Amino acid sequence: MSPTQRRRMLLVVLVVAVAGIATALVATALQRNVAYLYTPAEVKGGQVAPEARFRLGGMVAKGSFKREPGALLARFDVTDGDAMLPVSYDRILPDLFREGQAVVATGRMVDGVFVAEDVLAKHDETYMPKELADKMGQAHTKHQVPAATPTAPSTEAR
Repeated sequence: MSPTQRRRMLLVVLVVAVAGIATALVATALQRNVAYLYTPAEVKGGQVAPEARFRLGGMVAKGSFKREPGALLARFDVTDGDAMLPVSYDRILPDLFREGQAVVATGRMVDGVFVAEDVLAKHDETYMPKELADKMGQAHTKHQVPAATPTAPSTEAR
């Protein structure tokens, strides 16, 4: 091998090594920031690893919101219709946050309570994130017994 070919080979190996290291760093950073969406039933069913950071989606249970006067710490329950999970949040809640509305919170489980780092509320009466709606629909269809649907009498003229 000539010295010129050796330099080119060394340069190619160096470029491939740097690209591999950069790819590994990007993949590691992205993996740490991924937060999967779970419903309260999935969390209580043990589908979430302890100490894992994840998103919790559901509806704020009616009558569950509590805040001490003069404090930011808010406590409320999130439900998917099958299970309820207590949530605590110590920052300012979004303006659209209220009981009976869809919410997605990001955080971790600590001693049986979901400690939220971020809370997002839906923006109008008809919106619910598709991923959350699908999961809540799956939760309800798993536990419901199909009801017989009555057939309406025919209104056709004879």
